Amino acid sequence: QVQLVESGGGLVQAGGSLRLSCAASGSTFSSYVMGWFRQAPGKEREFVAAIRWSGGSTYQADSVKGRFTISRDNAKNTVYLQMNSLKPEDTAVYYCAARLRYSGTYYSLSEYDYWGQGTQVTVSS
Repeated sequence: QVQLVESGGGLVQAGGSLRLSCAASGSTFSSYVMGWFRQAPGKEREFVAAIRWSGGSTYQADSVKGRFTISRDNAKNTVYLQMNSLKPEDTAVYYCAARLRYSGTYYSLSEYDYWGQGTQVTVSS
């Protein structure tokens, strides 16, 4: 079992920054990939970014490249999403997720085994 708790969401003006955190506990040694997803009102949940615990390889959606950075602190079992140059279209509930399998499609929701409760990010224009 893996427990995930997100924090760091809030209200920010367009052009501003936020850093989201995802604290993992439980059987974290078995979590090979950590991902961030988001879901805006009336839309499907979509991939934002992912990172491997081992090696730190990262993957990002085209819509956030150059603005968002995913990172991890293995000692703290925490994954971060630094979000810069935020836009109103970034408004969504952001979810942290853990995938136990080493290989797979990092952007596919169905491949993730555990999810956090989500944190709201609102970007005003």
